[in-house]
Amino acid sequence: MLYSHKGMPLVFVLARDWTLRTAVRAELRERGIDARGMDSADDVGRAIVAALPAVLVVEVISEFASNAAIRNLAARVPTIWIASRTEKIPLPAAPSAQMGPPNQRVGVVLYRPVRIAEIVSSVLDLLHKAQPA
Repeated sequence: MLYSHKGMPLVFVLARDWTLRTAVRAELRERGIDARGMDSADDVGRAIVAALPAVLVVEVISEFASNAAIRNLAARVPTIWIASRTEKIPLPAAPSAQMGPPNQRVGVVLYRPVRIAEIVSSVLDLLHKAQPA
């Protein structure tokens, strides 16, 4: 598992929806996870200079789903995609919940309406799976 400089797991929460971003971030921080909220791909680009996250949470909007930097990061880091059932935005590389060999991306798709507790539970599951045996 990757850690921030504080020794806590690092999670990026990328969402334009500030209520989603702040609620997920707050819940994760209450559980001892260094969760950083971001609302643009540029924010993510600046943040990965310091450290890669252990998990990435992304609100699926066309700007994020089509961004090459976000797609590349999602190919390297377990990602939780928060998608709409009504907007038809293609997900990058159709993530799945299957566990692969180390360094292979793991993904989860959660469809709105989704509870914050479901997102947090998925983050915790991915962090647990990322821990070495």
